Amino acid sequence: MITAGQYLTADSLIAERSLLELDTDVVIVGSGASGAVLAAELAEAGQRVLILEEGLHLSPAELGRMRPSQTIRKAWREGGMSFAFPIGDTPAINMMVGKCVGGSSVMTGGVCFRTPDSVLNEWATEHSLPDLAPERMRPYFESVERRIHVETVPEHMRSRSTVLYGEGAERLGYKLAPNQRNTDGCCGCSRCNFGCPHGAKLSVDLTYLPRAVAAGAHVVSGCRVEQVLFRGEQAIGVSGHVLDESDGRSRRMQRFTIRARRVVIAAGGWHTPRLLMDCGLGEGLPALGRNLTLHPSFRVMARFDEPVEGWRGALQSAHSTAFEHERITLMSVFVPLGVLVATLPGIGPEHARRADLAPYLAMFGGMVHDDPGGQVHSRSSLLGLVGQLGGREPLVTYKMSRRDRRSVSSLLRVLGETYLAAGAREVFLPILGGAGRLGVRTGEFGGFDADALRKLDLDSIPAKQLECASQHPLGTCRMGVSKENAVVDQNGQVFGLRELFVVDSSVLPTSLGVNPQVSVMAMATRLAWRLRDRKLPEW
Repeated sequence: MITAGQYLTADSLIAERSLLELDTDVVIVGSGASGAVLAAELAEAGQRVLILEEGLHLSPAELGRMRPSQTIRKAWREGGMSFAFPIGDTPAINMMVGKCVGGSSVMTGGVCFRTPDSVLNEWATEHSLPDLAPERMRPYFESVERRIHVETVPEHMRSRSTVLYGEGAERLGYKLAPNQRNTDGCCGCSRCNFGCPHGAKLSVDLTYLPRAVAAGAHVVSGCRVEQVLFRGEQAIGVSGHVLDESDGRSRRMQRFTIRARRVVIAAGGWHTPRLLMDCGLGEGLPALGRNLTLHPSFRVMARFDEPVEGWRGALQSAHSTAFEHERITLMSVFVPLGVLVATLPGIGPEHARRADLAPYLAMFGGMVHDDPGGQVHSRSSLLGLVGQLGGREPLVTYKMSRRDRRSVSSLLRVLGETYLAAGAREVFLPILGGAGRLGVRTGEFGGFDADALRKLDLDSIPAKQLECASQHPLGTCRMGVSKENAVVDQNGQVFGLRELFVVDSSVLPTSLGVNPQVSVMAMATRLAWRLRDRKLPEW
């Protein structure tokens, strides 16, 4: 085993031996928000820790040199083209999942909410998990917030896009509240979703992983874990293939095997259940891969007469919970100019005419506190279809509940009416192909003015025509008290197995209604503190 903590690539280890075989106390699959927390806490407790990451190790400087399209290709899973396939009156949901050292924490807007007390109380009572009650979770939240430097976004960091939305909100009788984010020295370049080029967003690659490495842990990038190894009912390691750093493809005959006294999966709500299913664990765990929630998210753009230049300012600086009774959280958002223009409707000259509007466009968004309508499917149960699709990415389906669909209509109407109240000439709803296909009167550039929006029956628009995105897959290995309706116990250990733990977003029992970064990290801290005091098994 390598002795000093460091960052490594699988290539560098393969160069030393054709078959990579290492041993450690704890192997962690995934270096994102949860895996990094666990690695730091356990390494500082004196345990030998090895973190395996499928993606590349990209520094802030390297991310800063990339165009957004390059970042998507190199650091987002499936080049940003992961989707939850819709069932019934449901939109196709584009999943933005990071694949790099630091995981999705490198690619988020950095918004930091604690889990709402109402949600924690639901977990404590309805899910029989009293240790998740608000007063018991408080120390974990405090630890995370201190480590990642959570601060309040000052009003001067709000973009003109957000300021205009706030003016409309006040005219309609509600207000925006400042966000808290894990930043230090943010200059408001709106590149958060493509990796902060200045190192101002304190994602786990800049906070927890350096702590882990300083304490002796090793982070190995370019490793695709494909199997958990067992001796009877005890996990004893993992195996997989080394990836080619140039194209991310597996190298045949270059397998690695890691022998470990404890195995922790931190691959996220999208891929952790897929890995466990590939290990044949689905039959004994009926909840595995089920109960997926996504916080379906939507955004509305608005055209103003004066320049807005909404990309100048913090990407996500303010929010509102004024409509949480409708299970909606409103959230400021903007995207780099090139990405914004690419999302505008139209083809050829029609699209070019709209592209000229970019400096005059504002944007605001929101998400739905959704019911558990998704499922990560076993590849074996869908062998024929998976064979046709190819690849190894999971097949995920999602069926939106009726009340969630009603919330979507409410969300879009609130966003549109608020910008119109702020003086927008027209608003652009996220309707694929543009509003013209609805057969209704639209504004000069294809948007809705106040009269047209008021007459529009949003419930009648097929949900499949709505553009929808998510970065928040939760619940697919949820925590509970029985393997009949959960996958892990209150310590994160998989039911029926020894020394196999899950610590990521998949263990959260329900959707949150807020951005989950701090919730995921607080839960990982809770589980890490329990594991550091838990005796490791003998070899």
